[in-house]
Amino acid sequence: MLDQLNRINLLYDIYGPLLTLRQQKTLHLYFSENYSLAEIASENETSRQAVYDLIQRALDSMEKLEEKLGLYRLFNEQQELLAEADGLLLQNQLDKQDLKRLKEIIADLRLSNEK
Repeated sequence: MLDQLNRINLLYDIYGPLLTLRQQKTLHLYFSENYSLAEIASENETSRQAVYDLIQRALDSMEKLEEKLGLYRLFNEQQELLAEADGLLLQNQLDKQDLKRLKEIIADLRLSNEK
């Protein structure tokens, strides 16, 4: 559940500006401000079902954007490479194999940024 919420929040950070202002506001209230569907519905003078549908459409839009653009996947791959590099650098002594791997990580990150 927490992983799914983190995924939604990262997708929102990446793709939120591509949503309508109404979708942005509703997702922000629901996921960041922890408003209930009823509270959002009351604020927007609409039904809970309409708010739920709006949230689902916004989430679907972000998932479709991710399928096409893959920015969330790219971000995760880069974070994994950075974590690996950080782990290597925290070692007191780096051998030739570690240095080679760090160079590969840097090359992979440069390449992924060029995509």
